Amino acid sequence: MLRILPLEDARSFITRRAVRLAEAVETVTPILEAVRARGDEAVLEYARKFDGLQGTALKVPESELSDAAACVSAVFHAAVETASKNIREYAQLQLPRDTSVQFHDGRRLGQIVRPLDSMGAYIPAGRYPLPSTVLMTAIPAQVAGVKTICVTSPRPSVEILAAARFLGVSNVFRVGGAQAIAALAFGTATIPKVDRIVGPGNIYVTAAKKALAGEVGIDFIAGPTEIVIIAGDANPRHVAADMLAQAEHDVEASAILLTTSRALAERVAQEVARQLESLPTAPVACQSIQNHSAVILCPSMDAAVDASNRLAPEHLALYDDSLLGKIRHAGSVFLGPTSPEAAGDYASGPNHVLPTAGAARTRGGLSSADFVKIISVQQLTPDGLARLAPAITTLARAEGLEAHARSVEVRLGS
Repeated sequence: MLRILPLEDARSFITRRAVRLAEAVETVTPILEAVRARGDEAVLEYARKFDGLQGTALKVPESELSDAAACVSAVFHAAVETASKNIREYAQLQLPRDTSVQFHDGRRLGQIVRPLDSMGAYIPAGRYPLPSTVLMTAIPAQVAGVKTICVTSPRPSVEILAAARFLGVSNVFRVGGAQAIAALAFGTATIPKVDRIVGPGNIYVTAAKKALAGEVGIDFIAGPTEIVIIAGDANPRHVAADMLAQAEHDVEASAILLTTSRALAERVAQEVARQLESLPTAPVACQSIQNHSAVILCPSMDAAVDASNRLAPEHLALYDDSLLGKIRHAGSVFLGPTSPEAAGDYASGPNHVLPTAGAARTRGGLSSADFVKIISVQQLTPDGLARLAPAITTLARAEGLEAHARSVEVRLGS
C-alpha cells in the first residue's frame, strides 16, 4: 500500500502540488458579495443552507458557553489547561519587544510594538472538530494584547465551546464557510469586522481568505496538511504512527519518509499496513497513504535534506538532531525520536497553524507576532540632521523630489 521509491522516481512527491483555488474562488465570490451587501441577512441565509443553522441566533450565548465548560470532563479541562500554559509561554517568547538605541551620530532609532485591534479565528468543525485550534489561534492574540477576539465555527462541538470559555472568549459565532470569512472581513450588525483572520479550513474557506486578502489580513493560503520525516535509523513503529497521524487528517494529506535505509523503508511499510488494520480513521488514512504518501530512498542524508528543502514541508521530523543546521524551509521541526508531531499539534507550545503547499519557503507558523504591528520610531538631533543632509538632499533631487530636499534645508538655514 505504501510505495517505496528511489529518489529519481519520486519527482511527483518532491514537486510541490499546486493548490487549485480558481474554481473555488469563483464559487465563493457571490457569497462574499452577498454578505458585503446584506450583512447578517445573507450570513443567516448561507448558515442555514450550508451549516444547518437552526433559528436566527448567530452568536453563541454566554449561558451555552458556561454549560459547555461545565459539561466537559475534568480530564479534558486539565488537558486544555496544560496545553494553554505551554502555548502561552511560547507565544510570549515570540512576541517582538519595544526597543530604542541612541547612535553616536545623533540618531535615536527604535520600534514600538502595538497590537491589532481585533482578530477572527476560523475553527473547523466538520469531520474532526478542533478545540485545539481555539487555543492555537486565540492565545497568541491574547498574548499580543488584541482586545476583540472572535471565533467562528459552523457546528461548534461542546469541546470547542468549552475551550473558548476557558480562554474567556465570548465572541463565538455559529457560522462557517465563506460566509464566516466574509462576515469577519466586512463586519455585520452581529459579527465584528476584524483586522486579521486566521485558522485552517476547507478549500472554500481558503478561497474566501485568498479573495479577501488585502481587504483584511490573513495568515496564509493553506493546502492539504503534510509531514516529511527524515530518518536513517529509527523505530519503524514510531515512524509509521507519525505518518498515519498525518494521513488521518484528510484524504489529500501527505506523509513522506526520506531515508537511506531500504530495511527501514520495508519495515515502515509493513508497520503502516499493520497499524491501519486497527485504526478507526483508516477509511481516510488509507486514501492518503495510497495516493499521496511514500517512502523515498535517498542516496545520502544530504540528498534527503535537499529534497525536504525543496518541498518546504509544513511538518518536518528529524530523527538526527545534527541535520537541523541544514534545514532552510519548514513550518515546524520535531527533533529526535521522542518529539512526535502530535505533541506540537496539541500541547508542547509551538503553534499548529502552519504554512502548507510550500508557503514555508517564505514564512513560519502562526505566532503572537502575527497580531502586532512593529512601528518604527526615529529622532534626530540638530547635528544628526546636519550630518545626514547631504545624503538626503542628493537622493531626493536624484528622484526629482525637490520639496523633500527643501524640507531638510529649511531646518538648517539653507
